[in-house]
Amino acid sequence: MAETAATGVAQAGGPHGVLTEDEIRAFVHDQLRAAHLDGRSVCVLVPDGTRSCPLPLLVSAIHGVLHGRVSRLTVLVALGTHAAMSEQALAAHLGYAAGAVAGRYPSTTVLNHAWWDRSTFANVGAIGAGRIAELSGGMLRHTVHVRINRAVIEHDVTIIAGPVFPHEVAGFSGGNKYLFPGVSAGELIDVSHWLGALITSAKTIGTRGITPVRALIDEAASMVPGERLALCVVTKSRTQDLHAMTFGDPSAAWAAAADVSAETHIRYLDAPVRRVLSLIPARYGDMWTGAKGFYKVEPIVADGGQVVLYAPHIREIAATHPAIAQIGYHCRDYFVQQWDRFKDLHWGDLAHSTHLRGAGTYDEIRGECDRVTVTLATGIPEDVTRAVNLGYLDPAEIDPAAWAADPETLVVPDAGEDLYRLR
Repeated sequence: MAETAATGVAQAGGPHGVLTEDEIRAFVHDQLRAAHLDGRSVCVLVPDGTRSCPLPLLVSAIHGVLHGRVSRLTVLVALGTHAAMSEQALAAHLGYAAGAVAGRYPSTTVLNHAWWDRSTFANVGAIGAGRIAELSGGMLRHTVHVRINRAVIEHDVTIIAGPVFPHEVAGFSGGNKYLFPGVSAGELIDVSHWLGALITSAKTIGTRGITPVRALIDEAASMVPGERLALCVVTKSRTQDLHAMTFGDPSAAWAAAADVSAETHIRYLDAPVRRVLSLIPARYGDMWTGAKGFYKVEPIVADGGQVVLYAPHIREIAATHPAIAQIGYHCRDYFVQQWDRFKDLHWGDLAHSTHLRGAGTYDEIRGECDRVTVTLATGIPEDVTRAVNLGYLDPAEIDPAAWAADPETLVVPDAGEDLYRLR
């Protein structure tokens, strides 16, 4: 049963149970049936395969209540700058037979966010350097043009449908983040991610409320024409079940879902550990995405400790960001103290580098000193791994069960979504 909060957000479920399929479908039906959508065109933003939720169920429920009622329906996969999903991958992701989307979702167009194609984007304005300075607390002063996938502005209504998890850049994922960076151009991605890197992942991840990056995202979202609604969900860890769903204005619906995620996706330890073995699931196909297995455990590792990312299936550093192979992985201060050397590179690439390398210091005399050791046990060759400033272990020599028996080691299954913190 949905409950309407004082904020005007409708919510079903909570942190202590899971919703049935019937409850999920009924919630979607009731909320969208009450929304002013008749005869209007609707663009539904959904996550790619790197986010866990029962997406075929959600999309079929949305389609069921909108088909024949709206003038046009588009499902747009919010890739950010991740690799495009093939037809086979899209079919599995959305729950239809490859090549037969019309059979499952009649009168619906399914699109990847083609971030690599400049013609994808429409300019909706700019955020001036002074305002960026305000939003960033003075950390950045840089004018950024706000460009977004044309599909969003060419539809009357955008419905954001996806999960909320602790996030290394924004605090919690979801909500307007499906617009920026989900279906935005690179300028705002670079600025927002570098701002997150300056603050650091460890200080941001799992922070409730409006972080500086979230404030920047919301500012950009306010410039997008058309109506926006959000169906935010909170997935039960390591399952496709849902704890909760919220619906309403994207900012308010996201905030309500983040409150549930904070109770269900953050695990607390009483003391730091010397070593973590993160078992990276198959949904992460390269280290650009698989690095979440580090972000989510960095806060619990003792100074001088080690995080090992175990992912024999991962064979490349960054499928869509080849510059990482040249930049390597370094702490924030490595870039900040040598800014003239790096300022003209994509700031999003620099941000990813710092997020995986973690906390550390740099100066010209002592060089780089990192708080923890980051080691890859992947299908990436040893020479490539060491060339990007990370440690290497042969994954064939790792027995996760044996590591779990070591009292100084924490083995994290299905790593990348739950955040680990010290009490």
